[in-house]
Amino acid sequence: MDRTAQLTARLDPYGTAPGPPPSAAPAARTSLALRAARVLEANWTGASTVPSRDLYPHQWSWDSAFIAIGLRHVSPQRAQTELETLLAAQWADGRVPHIVFNPSVPLDAYFPSPDFWRSSTAGRTAGAPRTVQTSGIVQPPVHALAAWLVHRADPGLSRARGFLARLHPRLAAWHRYLLHRRDLGGAGLASVVHPWEQGMDNSPCWDAPLVRITPAPARSFRRADLDHGAAEDRPTDLDYGRYVRLAADYRDAGYADGGGEFAVEDPAFNALLIASEYALARIAEELGATGSARRARARRLTATLVERLWDAEAGMFLCRDLRGGSAGGGALAERGAHGSGRDASASGRGAAGPGPAAGRRASAPGCRSDGSALLPERSVSGLVPLILPGLPRDTATALVRTLRGPHFSVGERTRLVPSYDLLGEAFDPHRYWRGPAWFNTSWLLERGLRTHGETAAADALRGAVLDLADATDFAEYVDPYTGEPCGATGFSWTAALALDLCHRPPAPHERQNLDKSAQRVVPPTDTGTFDSSDRGGDRG
Repeated sequence: MDRTAQLTARLDPYGTAPGPPPSAAPAARTSLALRAARVLEANWTGASTVPSRDLYPHQWSWDSAFIAIGLRHVSPQRAQTELETLLAAQWADGRVPHIVFNPSVPLDAYFPSPDFWRSSTAGRTAGAPRTVQTSGIVQPPVHALAAWLVHRADPGLSRARGFLARLHPRLAAWHRYLLHRRDLGGAGLASVVHPWEQGMDNSPCWDAPLVRITPAPARSFRRADLDHGAAEDRPTDLDYGRYVRLAADYRDAGYADGGGEFAVEDPAFNALLIASEYALARIAEELGATGSARRARARRLTATLVERLWDAEAGMFLCRDLRGGSAGGGALAERGAHGSGRDASASGRGAAGPGPAAGRRASAPGCRSDGSALLPERSVSGLVPLILPGLPRDTATALVRTLRGPHFSVGERTRLVPSYDLLGEAFDPHRYWRGPAWFNTSWLLERGLRTHGETAAADALRGAVLDLADATDFAEYVDPYTGEPCGATGFSWTAALALDLCHRPPAPHERQNLDKSAQRVVPPTDTGTFDSSDRGGDRG
């Protein structure tokens, strides 16, 4: 019996731990960790973990990376298997698909289903696997980072199983795909070609680029998500029609990159790629190679991220639309169709929040001669680069100020980080990524705050993640003002990341040193806080 089964077997029917808790953890945190482990056990399929049994019944790419980070504390071997199963479905061109489909799940349980993506036929030229059905798009590259943390949880087991030796070539191919095939702007950053790829599916950041997309007819598809979630909490039918059109066009072009109408450089996607480059450097060194080239690339990519996506006026990073220099106008014309679709005051939702947008810029900043432009929407994606240890000190300081300021108000009006600007016209506290707070982005920003010496703020955010995960039965996401749960409960990455924080109490040695002469944050190693403090579990 592995560690997850052992822990869940110790739970009584009410989810409380028998006997006295370990002296290192309060009773409440011990109970929380055990209940989180039980969620992961319930969502385990034998080879991977579903995000949610009903709403998301397959394996999702970045979900599995976050899940492995939590699983490493209770079963390092299962955490390794989680990543191995995902990467076994990698395409020959290097892409890691965002969904690996479970053939035992009925086709009508989730849309788009395998018969929509047709990976083994439409993806043949790109090297889609023949023995497993997948989607053809990707998700944020958290995987090398997760693999390194999983290895650190039990290095002996990892070495005995050849875990890193087997994963390293696949992770290197994944990064090559993103750095070459997806460098659609020509500056070095990876681009997403569908809103689903960035992970924050219906963020207002996508409104302007999506205006250019003719939606698929509503009669051409059936949304299975509405069978399990309230319509007012999910993307609108108009948005979904455009998602379907983009995915179908990409499929019909053989999943070739570069020709679609949607191409966006996203700050969170690229920040996670950079963090995983640092992790790949550590993996290479563990395997006896040098990591210096990857570290140098990570530093170059950080500089490019700042040069292309930083907006000083906004005090944060913004998305760059590579297909439209006049971004912003079209989105405003269709705000009602993309936004909440209802009067927030009538439903009572958002009553604690601010009124209409304040201080919104009417035109897109950062227009360039190549026709690309920064999108003016402020999203949590623009804060995620705080995880990077090599950010200029003034950039990191500005990000912390924005996180605490009126647009996100963390520590003031909100405890977890809202997914979208509280003052934005499209803000909705319940509709998916248009305002609610998600646990994975708050987990990332907790790490970012700690990386840049903001220990008290990191501790507060850590406490909020644990308290709200506990209070909401590991909800998918929550109202940023009230903490009211939304979406699915028993959500795997919420449970996994709460489990990680239960086992990883804040420690003084996680603070970073400041090189005052260079006026920037310099971490103890190039991997920042993703290092020896993340050994995990109770193994050496």
